[in-house]
Amino acid sequence: MSMILVEHLRKEFSYYRKATGLKGSLHNLFRREALVKEAVRDVSFSVEKGEMIALLGPNGAGKTTTLKMLSGILYPTAGKVEVGGFIPWERKDAFKRRISIVMGQKNQLWWDLPASDSFYLNKCIFGVEDSVYRQVVEELADLLDVRELMNVQVRRLSLGERMKMEILAALIHRPEILFLDEPTIGLDILSQQRIREFLKEYNEKSQTTVILTSHNMADVKALCRRAVIINQGQLVYDGSLSDVNRVLGDRRLLSVKLSEPVKAESLRRFGRVREQEETRAVLELSGSRVRETIGAMFAELPVEDFTVTEVPLEESISIFYRKEAAMP
Repeated sequence: MSMILVEHLRKEFSYYRKATGLKGSLHNLFRREALVKEAVRDVSFSVEKGEMIALLGPNGAGKTTTLKMLSGILYPTAGKVEVGGFIPWERKDAFKRRISIVMGQKNQLWWDLPASDSFYLNKCIFGVEDSVYRQVVEELADLLDVRELMNVQVRRLSLGERMKMEILAALIHRPEILFLDEPTIGLDILSQQRIREFLKEYNEKSQTTVILTSHNMADVKALCRRAVIINQGQLVYDGSLSDVNRVLGDRRLLSVKLSEPVKAESLRRFGRVREQEETRAVLELSGSRVRETIGAMFAELPVEDFTVTEVPLEESISIFYRKEAAMP
């Protein structure tokens, strides 16, 4: 049985067109033009227990709206959602004890109090026993390396330190399902790495089901094996990260080092020239033609060395961001 089940989910927002100027404002008092924005359109997917998936898409694609519906913050226009066996927007106490949501651009900690006070408040809200609370806080504080910071006012912490505290606060009641919306936004490389390491280890130990949204592909590649990609509110891909490139044609990048310069025309016969500088060039070609192309280039060009790599994941995913059609 799936821990999260989403079927034909839709969310519409109604709003009014606002004309500019005093004349436009007066006109709007008596005759307003009503508009409808489809933030999420017919999205369906499921997530198994212990699975960590990436929910990806460009800005405005509907990712955060989807997370808010899954966590019960928003009520959908249509569709079916079950999270841990509950309907999220019913907001039952048993449901709220099973989930947690961390939003990288919103704080849940009290700004002028030490993080430890917010932890204790969450402990009381969720009715966590004293012994369990102490065990969870000590364990997570060690994993996140924040033990010495818990009694410092939140406003005096760095952004990375605050983000670690936000994650710790969200896990006080040991949720079975965790929603992460841009958890590393604005953090330096070291802080990003430490949070990724913690999330990976925590997921492996606790088998918590996680949905992660992020524009940082380092987060996605380090934590998730599967991606659900949404564009313009529609599902355009649901599958393994390793299959993204294959779905788009299994392209490869062939980097070659030459003993002497050659003309671009000579290289174009073997593939699309993406870069060329003196005795170095990078060509894009189909994965099925790599062996054939390398043999032909050695026979016709002064090739000294070569390397073959996949097209970067970021580039492949950006193609889905530009697609308007449904999942291939």
